[in-house]
Amino acid sequence: MRSLLFVPGDRPERFAKALASGADALIVDLEDSVAPEAKARAREAIAAFLTEKHAADIFVRVNPLGSEWIEADAAVAASADGVVLPKAEGAASVEALIALIGDAIPILPIATETPRAVFALGGYGAVADRLAGLTWGAEDLPAAIGAATSREPDGGYTPPYEMVRALALFGAHAAGIPAIDTVYPNLSDPEGLARYAGRAARDGFTAMLALHPAQVPVINAAFTPTPEQVARAQAVVAAFAVAPGAGVVRHEGQMLDAPHLKQAQRVLARAGV
Repeated sequence: MRSLLFVPGDRPERFAKALASGADALIVDLEDSVAPEAKARAREAIAAFLTEKHAADIFVRVNPLGSEWIEADAAVAASADGVVLPKAEGAASVEALIALIGDAIPILPIATETPRAVFALGGYGAVADRLAGLTWGAEDLPAAIGAATSREPDGGYTPPYEMVRALALFGAHAAGIPAIDTVYPNLSDPEGLARYAGRAARDGFTAMLALHPAQVPVINAAFTPTPEQVARAQAVVAAFAVAPGAGVVRHEGQMLDAPHLKQAQRVLARAGV
């Protein structure tokens, strides 16, 4: 997956447009974008949507564990391709959701939305075989601690949230699962989105959440290796292939070792080469 697009569960008229966006997965939402009085209607719409076949994977974002809606949400989400768990607080939260939906549905925790959650980011390896990845959020956490914002005036993160982003990234890689960057909320800034998504791909994220169909092509492009990147990776792999057993090879005036080979192999895997 490169792109995961949110769509409100109580707006079924938007489902087709979301599918046509080219997103690798849709996250049909039962949480923040759906008012309490609309949640039952949203569950009905999602249940009907899940009976159909779709080119994209369909995830359902349920309401948090302990909420009054979680059991009804889980019953609907059990037939989805995956479940997004908000307010996750480590492996124990994943295990609690498994108890509700069974052990056959991949789970994508949003892993930084409470202060407690930040201290559990290193523990997802215990349930890695049940996870579709790990993602984070920059909106709920500042609200939870009374911060004014998570962002600088130029749109970049303030230092506490840069730290949280990095911990989520490393927590995902420590567990051996995809690291998925959070949304870019400014829908009228495609250039800023391209910079943000490019930075995410550079830093080691493998996908990104989207809020609007128009964001999907930009995100997909950022997480798809360019022909130049593929050619470079192929050349690095070839350089090691002609020197089997060598720990270090010389290529285009540079000395390359095992981390360079691993990085090149990952580029080729992402490109499907």
